[in-house]
Amino acid sequence: MPPIWQQEAIVQHSQRLLYSFEHWTGKPLIQILDSQIADSPIATAKALFEADFVIVSHGLEADPILNYGNLTALKLWQMDWAHFTTTPSRCTAEAIKQEERDRVLTQTRTQGFIENYRGLRINSVGQRFYINNATIWNAIDEQGKNWGQAATFSNWEFV
Repeated sequence: MPPIWQQEAIVQHSQRLLYSFEHWTGKPLIQILDSQIADSPIATAKALFEADFVIVSHGLEADPILNYGNLTALKLWQMDWAHFTTTPSRCTAEAIKQEERDRVLTQTRTQGFIENYRGLRINSVGQRFYINNATIWNAIDEQGKNWGQAATFSNWEFV
């Protein structure tokens, strides 16, 4: 089995994440200085997966399931890929914070993206942490089809 970032579905999903982030924010999700990497979907998928900040996304299910987490996210939530990508995204927040989380996701759906979000999350072993200055956006493709929502942040603090 090829590495996660080499799997065709993940390469395509990575392209959607990169495209939609820049569509909504006007900024690139990752800086790619090497033109050979920028021209290669597999190389950009690897760069996204190995980024030193968190990138996560979930799908459009009634109870959305996480469908992407880069290596930094997997380490933060202390899950492997198989566990992470079968987890409802609501399970990344404590039950008492669900109303706040739902409000933010609804706001993102209507606005396209939000920035500077701060929220309390919980990982698979029960450690609580704040995510700071997160950007949450609607993951769309170049035809405007909605694929779910995604988030990125580089700052978190355990409580």
